[in-house]
Amino acid sequence: MADVVALSGTATDYAVKKDTWGNVRRYLRRNPSLLVGMFLLFCLLAFWLVGSAVYDTSRAAALSVPDTVHPPSAEYPLGTDRIGRDIMAVMIQGTMLTLRIGLIAGILGVSVGTIVAFLGGYYRGWFDTLLKGIVDVGLTIPGMLILIIIAVNIKDQGLTVDQMGLVVAIYSWLWPARTIRSQVLTMRERTWVEVARLSGVSGPEIIFKEILPNLMPYMLASLVGSVSSAILASIGLETLGLGPMAAPTLGMTIYWVIFYSAMLRGYYWWWMPPIAIIVVLFVGLFMVSMGLDELANPRLRRGV
Repeated sequence: MADVVALSGTATDYAVKKDTWGNVRRYLRRNPSLLVGMFLLFCLLAFWLVGSAVYDTSRAAALSVPDTVHPPSAEYPLGTDRIGRDIMAVMIQGTMLTLRIGLIAGILGVSVGTIVAFLGGYYRGWFDTLLKGIVDVGLTIPGMLILIIIAVNIKDQGLTVDQMGLVVAIYSWLWPARTIRSQVLTMRERTWVEVARLSGVSGPEIIFKEILPNLMPYMLASLVGSVSSAILASIGLETLGLGPMAAPTLGMTIYWVIFYSAMLRGYYWWWMPPIAIIVVLFVGLFMVSMGLDELANPRLRRGV
């Protein structure tokens, strides 16, 4: 009898897993934006992984004595720049370094924004009033201006990639705090939250067990948007020469392109690869954000 029960349980588990994967496949088929975005980001990840494994990425470092510019060849598939760096090696390293800056700033921004949004939106009171005032004032100030002032003041100390992510994160929590707070304000008035509150469930339990799971898709979409904004801000700062000068990020590559007038000199192999990767990166993040927004917003969901 125990064997029959065990077999029955195994069959049930298999059926549940099969049905779950079937639902995932059907959802991806009717949500092509998410599928295309994930594919583009996977291609960039594969480019970094395979490139790091089969290509000499040490050639992404600048030479102590500047070399002449080499056009694409068998030795240098994407050529070299005026400071002797192999553009292929720069793209392999720069893709992940740029994404790393965005992830650091995006994760920190959404994490801080989520904490203050839940505390203010659920408990209200003076903290919510203070939070709302700070966010409203902060969003009226041009974010790039604040980041430029911060980057200029610490540039002489020698920025690293991680520090660049922290600089961008200083301003990246404001928008998630506002949008997530608005969602918390809506959900705290729902019937099921009122029932839980009248049943004696504590505030932290309601937040972690009731509200947070329902907001997870929306928070993932906010995270992708924050990563995109952080990458855009970091590229803007680096293009102005306010980034990690020694790091081969995509933004710093564009800075050196401008510094040495690569476009005017006809060095197409120097400026085309970083622009192409930036376009693929932003299109991928935008498509993923659209797909997650459809998952979080029932009004946008398509029928089967």
